Amino acid sequence: MGCDDRSGFAGSAARPLVNMPGLVSLLADLTCGDDECAEGAACDLPGFGPAAFAALCELAHTQAADTRWWAVRALAGWPSSDELTDALLVALEDETVEVRQCAAVALSRHPDPRAVDGLVRSLSKTDALTVKLAGNALVCIGAAAVPALIELLQNGKHSARLEAARVLAGIKDPRAIPVLMKALAEDSTVMQYWAEHGLDQAGLGMVYLKPQ
Repeated sequence: MGCDDRSGFAGSAARPLVNMPGLVSLLADLTCGDDECAEGAACDLPGFGPAAFAALCELAHTQAADTRWWAVRALAGWPSSDELTDALLVALEDETVEVRQCAAVALSRHPDPRAVDGLVRSLSKTDALTVKLAGNALVCIGAAAVPALIELLQNGKHSARLEAARVLAGIKDPRAIPVLMKALAEDSTVMQYWAEHGLDQAGLGMVYLKPQ
């Protein structure tokens, strides 16, 4: 995703960094409107440590959606931490769908049980790609996400329940077997598919199928 100007960098993020010209230059590249240049900057910014992290968190709250997207993209390259998870969870609720998608991808690179609730909420979004990316991040988190996913599969709206079944199949946790068994009986071909797949992944094979 490109960006349309440098307005996100030209304000408050620039002022505390006047003694770090290399960082200032990279932040300008990140918001310059050239995707190749911005991607290079995103890859280099983690080398500038806490100062760059703070600047990117500011950029993630600017008005320009493209600037917010690139800030989240750059934050994805940071080592995992509570502060990083917090920043990505804020971006996961962004008003712009592309920013939310970028945050979901970043959370898949930094799986953190603290992100489970936000990611599970994202499974009820109307944008199919956001839902899929949030689901992938939950698969990366694994066992810690299972209780919330079981709850969603039992009580969520149909589209979110389908994604919950897909994610549970990917996690392969035996705690999901009872709800997947129940889902197998539903009048939904897609739900039946993911329930069967999940049970297969849990090691039940064909044992759960009733004889004809």
